[in-house]
Amino acid sequence: MSLTDLPLLGMLRNRMQWHQARQALLAENVANADMPGFRPRDFAEPSRSSAGLAAPLGAAVGGDGLARTDIRHIGLSAESGPNADPRRFKGFEVRPSGNGVNLEEEMMKAGDNQSDYQLVASLYQKSLDALKIAVGKR
Repeated sequence: MSLTDLPLLGMLRNRMQWHQARQALLAENVANADMPGFRPRDFAEPSRSSAGLAAPLGAAVGGDGLARTDIRHIGLSAESGPNADPRRFKGFEVRPSGNGVNLEEEMMKAGDNQSDYQLVASLYQKSLDALKIAVGKR
């Protein structure tokens, strides 16, 4: 077994690939900011089960991303409620042309995605450095 075949390194590689694909999708959203009828797309955050990690016992995650540890907890929903507006698309208004891209939101997502990628890349590099030290190659 190669040192780079370790589960931790594989998980970090998958996460870097996910961030690369998400950056391409966010760039596509920005490129189509003026196209009539275009709706922005984004990848869902990888779940713990898809990353090979176990979810906390009894924690059900709702559509709002909050863990419900008790059935008496009240769920939040942006789609319904007294202030719900059907013209809004993921928190921002859809233009009369039908385009739902908000450049500020897309640029914030791109910046967050870039910093998350850099974090994962540095974790990958530090893990490789630690393995080299353990093997005695450094």
